[in-house]
Amino acid sequence: MKPNLPRSVLAVIAGVVFAVSITLATDYVLHSSGIFPPIGQPMSDGLFGLATLYRTIYGVAGAWLIAWLAPRRPMLHAMISGVLGALVALVGTIVTWNNDPAFGPHWYPIALVMLALPQSWLGAKLHQWFTTSASDSVATSR
Repeated sequence: MKPNLPRSVLAVIAGVVFAVSITLATDYVLHSSGIFPPIGQPMSDGLFGLATLYRTIYGVAGAWLIAWLAPRRPMLHAMISGVLGALVALVGTIVTWNNDPAFGPHWYPIALVMLALPQSWLGAKLHQWFTTSASDSVATSR
């Protein structure tokens, strides 16, 4: 099968835009509703834990979308987004390291770096499991 670079690039971009968009929307809702304090105000570790949780879930969903859209080798596409996410999170960690508490506890950006690859792997794996499960169901119903 011939490689399709434009479709590959669009798959990764679409998944990243999806995950970032729903993350920013969730941040906005949580700040607007008063669950999170106003931007620039310190947050508790528990609220950073909540942010880590939904960012991880959205990262898995974004990686699943990338795998679904990928023209071939869905795991590779999802892991490329994971590497990009880990690099962006690492840069964020370095840039904000000495700005505590405005940017939160040190464990938070480290967690984002460490979770980028596993969440991308899981999103692609879920795509694989659902695709295999669906194709198995079609094959057994014939």
